[in-house]
Amino acid sequence: MEQMIKVETLQAKVKELEGRLNQNSSNSHRPPSSDGLKKPPVKPAFPRKSGKKQGGQSGHKGRTLELITNPDHIIPHVPSVCSCGHDLSQESRTTVEKRQVFDLPEPKLEVTEHQVQSCTCSNCGKFNIGSFPTQIPARVQYGSGVRTLTVLLYNGMNLPYGKIRQLFTDLFGYELNESTQINAQKRCFTKLEPVERQTRQALLASSVNHYDETGLRVAGKLHWLHNCSNERLTYLFVHPKRGSDALDSEYSDITRYTGCAVHDRWRSYFLYKNCQHSDCGAHLLRDLQSLIDKGSNWALLMHNLLMEAYQKSNYGKGICSNLKTVQKKYDQICRKGQKEEPPPIQRFPGKRPWRTKGRNLLEHFVDFKQAVLAFAEYEHIPFTNNLAERDVRPAKVKQKVSGSFRTFTGAQHYARIQAFISTARKQQLNVFNELLAIFNGSPISFSF
Repeated sequence: MEQMIKVETLQAKVKELEGRLNQNSSNSHRPPSSDGLKKPPVKPAFPRKSGKKQGGQSGHKGRTLELITNPDHIIPHVPSVCSCGHDLSQESRTTVEKRQVFDLPEPKLEVTEHQVQSCTCSNCGKFNIGSFPTQIPARVQYGSGVRTLTVLLYNGMNLPYGKIRQLFTDLFGYELNESTQINAQKRCFTKLEPVERQTRQALLASSVNHYDETGLRVAGKLHWLHNCSNERLTYLFVHPKRGSDALDSEYSDITRYTGCAVHDRWRSYFLYKNCQHSDCGAHLLRDLQSLIDKGSNWALLMHNLLMEAYQKSNYGKGICSNLKTVQKKYDQICRKGQKEEPPPIQRFPGKRPWRTKGRNLLEHFVDFKQAVLAFAEYEHIPFTNNLAERDVRPAKVKQKVSGSFRTFTGAQHYARIQAFISTARKQQLNVFNELLAIFNGSPISFSF
């Protein structure tokens, strides 16, 4: 009996290892970049069939340059001499055609000098002297425009400090010190504190929030960038841990959230019972595809059922038209999976029984049916967690381009500013102007 258990355990282990070798971005959570250049392109997690032709659609607003009514410069091109030899310089002229060139002016820094002046009162004879504005504390400094540009280049465009310094030198002839850039980050971070506080409060009142996390290298160690966002707002924070330690911390609000939390099937999220939960359908389809590649029948049936529910719910934008049928089929497939998947094996006394990857996934479908089918039951709950993944993706690009963060403080600065930039882009606002308003203490255009 003991020998049979060992054989079954080893066979299951071999299957698991073979499955790891066959993983790609279509049947696991690995990114497409890990597939390599020689591998054939993989299918997306779920196909989107809109029935439309590729390219721009009829009525689509283009971005082609158009003539403007008030150009900055006008250069007339007039005929000087007629073909008959007559001088045309004194003749009246009419514009017959216009062409405009959009180009950059010569880049230069505009220097504004502030002078403190004095005078003597002619009435009482008192000597009076002016004072500098509070935002001009030093003899020479960069203004809000320069600070805004460096913050946008570092956070929004993912340039490292050295590249920003080189770009600034090439454009303006001034070498922007790294300390100046770091101070701009710090100042922006401080000024954004009330904006972040309002964002967190607004997200608590949101009916649906998306959650995700991604690894960051901070001070030579693994940290995690956590995200909470919806269609209009983004909140990011950095924490040394990924699970409940981070979600229970002062930086997270999920303990007080009562709406619907959309996320991948990371177990830590399900510890919070005060909110409804919804699984990311794209993650589930990839996990099922991994089992299908190994010949799983129940996984194939469940994959097809989720795709059916997705299509019957207007591609995740409405309530599933045959919800009761889907729920009934769901239970039938789970019972079939119970017979197909090997039961847990008690390898060591007192320890948690060992389960195959398929058994773990099946138990998730059994235990969290409501979270799996939430998109089909409620119109406002989406099918995927792609929104949260888009919000954390810039951090991965930032690491690839600029490397890891040297300090935890620097990572915190990045998270708050990047969340602000993400929110501005979601609300289709000019990011530079919004950051400039922050530095100048002016009102921002956000709607919370």
